[in-house]
Amino acid sequence: MAAQRHVTMNDVAKRAGVSLKTVSNVVNGYRFVRDATRRKVLDAIDELGYSVNVVAKSLREGRSNVIGISLPDMRLPYFAELYSCLAGEARAAGRRVIFAPSGVSRTNELDVLHGSFASLIDGLILSPKYLTGGDADKLNVDYPIVLIGEQMRTNARDRVITENEHGIYRATASLVAKGCRRIAVVGVGGKGVASEPMRLRGYRHALEDTGIALDTSLEIPADIWYQPAGADAVGVLFRDGLRVDGIVCMNDLLAMGVMQELRRRGVLVPDDVKVVGYDDSIDAQYFAPSLSSVDPDLRSVARTAIALLCARIDGVDPSSIDALRSVIPSPNASSQTTVSSVAPSVTAASESSESPAASRTGSYVVSRTGSSRSDAAANSGTPESVTGYVTVTVPSKLVERESTAVR
Repeated sequence: MAAQRHVTMNDVAKRAGVSLKTVSNVVNGYRFVRDATRRKVLDAIDELGYSVNVVAKSLREGRSNVIGISLPDMRLPYFAELYSCLAGEARAAGRRVIFAPSGVSRTNELDVLHGSFASLIDGLILSPKYLTGGDADKLNVDYPIVLIGEQMRTNARDRVITENEHGIYRATASLVAKGCRRIAVVGVGGKGVASEPMRLRGYRHALEDTGIALDTSLEIPADIWYQPAGADAVGVLFRDGLRVDGIVCMNDLLAMGVMQELRRRGVLVPDDVKVVGYDDSIDAQYFAPSLSSVDPDLRSVARTAIALLCARIDGVDPSSIDALRSVIPSPNASSQTTVSSVAPSVTAASESSESPAASRTGSYVVSRTGSSRSDAAANSGTPESVTGYVTVTVPSKLVERESTAVR
């Protein structure tokens, strides 16, 4: 049997109906290629099974065209979905992806930054679990990094974060609007969860703004944010005789555990107790009874992070990239701009100064060189110096679903 012919770049060009130069531009991650054209070429590459000689390309260009992604605990739907979104955006940008888990240990996260993994990549998307803002010196590497999440608050690199405080604020306020007056929150004190203080603050602010007295006995701990901890939280409420008509959960897994345990105890959701989650995971969308949940818009998180990283890899101003132009002010723009929460907001990589009122209304002060305060940088300590790095806050939204009690 004759050996299968090696697929060439010419074959890809013919299948996609484009020039050889266009295929080369896509393969090499050239940014001035229309999305529709890029996708045609990538589809042709998949259909034909074309592969680039990465070693030869790396030697020739001094880059691998590979992006590293390092996220913790892929068992959590949040991170599994985030990875899927990041990988899809990287592929659309003509980049390959390799994955290394963070969150195993501090040593593991340092090895991702400084070990053999780093030699394979042009840039890194990192969401650490153990490294913190005090470890900024560990980010002194010779490749670009974009941080995702609240764990590592630093001006040493670009960051993409979500509206944790505002998201839980919306969720809590929605329960108040539905008539709930005794609202518990589940997930307090989550181990290694940097967003927990902000989510708790959002819950408290919502109660304050709606005139409901804070009752700290309704702040139910959950060390690990999985279903069993949600079920245990309901046990605490029953054990202590705490009457509630609404429960805000700090993620969907906790909410599912809460709802299952309430049902087991004969409590109807939403008739007797209304429950809202956070993450708007696939499981939440198909759970019975239906679960309302805060959507952190991971697709926008991924799109922003990948576009920002690619800009840094290519050595261009992020504000010149189409995917970021509406998000990141150019250096020549006025120092501060107020934007609504329908588009990601940006602060210079400095200590933020957003007022509580601003954090609760969904509008933000956007500054590339000034001093502003985002909810991610609240309580961050001493002021940070302003650099060319940016922090992009991606807005969340509450997805409310009509629900019928399951008996």
